[in-house]
Amino acid sequence: MNVIFEERPSLHGYLIGIASLDAPGSLNALSLPMIDALQDRLQAWADDPRVACVLLRGNGSKAFCAGGDVVQLAKRCLENPGETPELAQRFFAHEYRLDHYLHTFPKPLICWAHGHVLGGGMGLLQGAGIRIVTASSRLAMPEISIGLFPDVGGSHFLSRLPGKLGLFFGLTASPMNATDALDLDLADRFLLDTQQDALIDGLIQLNWRDQADLQLHSLLKALEHQASGELPPAQWLPRRKRIDALLDQASLPLSWNALAALQNDDDALLAKAAKTMLGGCPLTGHLVWEQIRRARHLSLAQVFQMEYGMSLTCCRHPEFAEGVRARLIDKDHAPRWHWPDVAAVPAHIVDAHFAQPAGEHPLARLG
Repeated sequence: MNVIFEERPSLHGYLIGIASLDAPGSLNALSLPMIDALQDRLQAWADDPRVACVLLRGNGSKAFCAGGDVVQLAKRCLENPGETPELAQRFFAHEYRLDHYLHTFPKPLICWAHGHVLGGGMGLLQGAGIRIVTASSRLAMPEISIGLFPDVGGSHFLSRLPGKLGLFFGLTASPMNATDALDLDLADRFLLDTQQDALIDGLIQLNWRDQADLQLHSLLKALEHQASGELPPAQWLPRRKRIDALLDQASLPLSWNALAALQNDDDALLAKAAKTMLGGCPLTGHLVWEQIRRARHLSLAQVFQMEYGMSLTCCRHPEFAEGVRARLIDKDHAPRWHWPDVAAVPAHIVDAHFAQPAGEHPLARLG
């Protein structure tokens, strides 16, 4: 299942639960067995009065988690075009249920998000109560490149970023460093990549019987003070004014064209963002625009319910399977989009992604 669980003894009989994603060869991409194992163990730790705190981390130096294991999903979609694979129904329901559960976890839940933190990794990170990033952290929602959309709660956290930055990140898959994540309230603490053992040692030495919240806060603050001199320069808040002006448009095609004009810009970061978008899926662009617009008025549970329907519809349409084929299976990096012109994507196709599935919603009981 590629998840390792440990229970480290602390003072007075308490335990520190450690869940380690252990598939470094795939950058700890989440499979359905990994999701189910995390859900079961986290629920057991929540119910165990001996477990005082939980740390969620990823093994390997390159990534906390580079997203969901979408290759198997796409292969099922390619085998049965126009249908929703049963695997997709289970995968997305279980993944979103886990992500929502993290947001409501009743004990301190620390996520150590080093290296690549992409897609499904962002879903795990954003659900944690204490979100730690490091100098190696690179956070992004890259779904536009594979014809999906920023899911795992992306509708919620992107729609709550300042100005047009949520739309920008959804359209361009631009990576954020640790300072960007802190600036945009997508992380809580910055530590050095070398401080994880010190954090664990500190958790073990806490007196969880007396003012545990105060002691945990002091531990994190002390470690962060030691790391503060290594914070990278901010990338995106200094560019927010220009991004807001570019994306102050009445429709997705106009926003798309405004960003496309930056592909030869003197600002290398913005030029790269434009090129990534132009290689991405125009249908995804429309989904990003609409999901952000709708999510501003939805609860977290309603966001996951909306995204579940969107994901199943993506599996029925050709773009997702084609995007994964091009980027991750054949790796020719030349996706042949069914709707290559952003202005020609039919409105009824976009609207269909926001229809609720028939019957009782599998996520109806969230919250």
